[in-house]
Amino acid sequence: MRPVVWPNGKQFAFSIFDDPDSQTWEAGRAVYGVLQDLGFRTTKGVWPLAAIRQASDHGLTCAAPGYVDWMRELVAAGFEAGYHNATSHTCYREESRRGLERFEEIFGGTPKTAANHYFCEDNLYWGEDRLSDWRRSAYNVLTRYRQAGRYHGHQTGHPLYWGDLAQQKITYLRNFVFSDVNCFNPCPFFPYHDPARPLIKQWYCAAEGSNFQNFSRTLTDQAQDRLEAEGGLCIMYVHFGHQFHENGRVQPGFLRTMERLAGKNGWFAPVGTILDYVRAQRGEHEITDRERAALERRWLWHKVRYGTA
Repeated sequence: MRPVVWPNGKQFAFSIFDDPDSQTWEAGRAVYGVLQDLGFRTTKGVWPLAAIRQASDHGLTCAAPGYVDWMRELVAAGFEAGYHNATSHTCYREESRRGLERFEEIFGGTPKTAANHYFCEDNLYWGEDRLSDWRRSAYNVLTRYRQAGRYHGHQTGHPLYWGDLAQQKITYLRNFVFSDVNCFNPCPFFPYHDPARPLIKQWYCAAEGSNFQNFSRTLTDQAQDRLEAEGGLCIMYVHFGHQFHENGRVQPGFLRTMERLAGKNGWFAPVGTILDYVRAQRGEHEITDRERAALERRWLWHKVRYGTA
């Protein structure tokens, strides 16, 4: 794939998709205050609905008093709202429909970007269904079949099916996560469409940053310098609710990392904005069987080494 020429003379692009898991008011406001002050504009995943049954996580939803107002303030400041399933537990089809409708009511449009929530059995093409051929079997062995037959959001006729709704409403869905800071290295052709998983318009990859330790390991000073030198793209997979804010303050290491990155000539825009730009630069890409096989092998090897999403 030809290199992307970033806008306005920028040398690389960086963004974050922040899943709302475990995020409190205090942590969310503090972390996003840092990002906003430093000039970063990223994507914050949301749960549009309150838990209908037992929640899988204590992270705040859009039903929390004042949360919608805060999210609208972030969007007005240039951040993006992303979709993280309708709420933090498994949802039936009509609940998923209500989640999408509620997102549109809050934000005035459909969610451009999304990410599956690990707990939800209505996830789209998740678990073993992320993979093809022998790699599917290898994944089941690696995970001791704990994820086999668990996810049904893409299975027509199942009570949890909502893949057709996602196809209508959502443009980009996160799939494979790698430890490389430059997401173009393991997957040089994303965003892409996969004809074997047709309900998703476009897939994107991400860099590992699920908690503060993993974020710091991926976004070292050396990695930042390499991302800049390669003219690459980093979309971090992050839970800002996982150790980024402790003892009443933002982690000093996070603040230092982001201050250093902000000093570079990067384009710090929301995930959807960057992916739209890449598609406009490169054109549409439909993944081939060979590309899919290579990508899945790389991710399986990552899974063996790191055991992450």
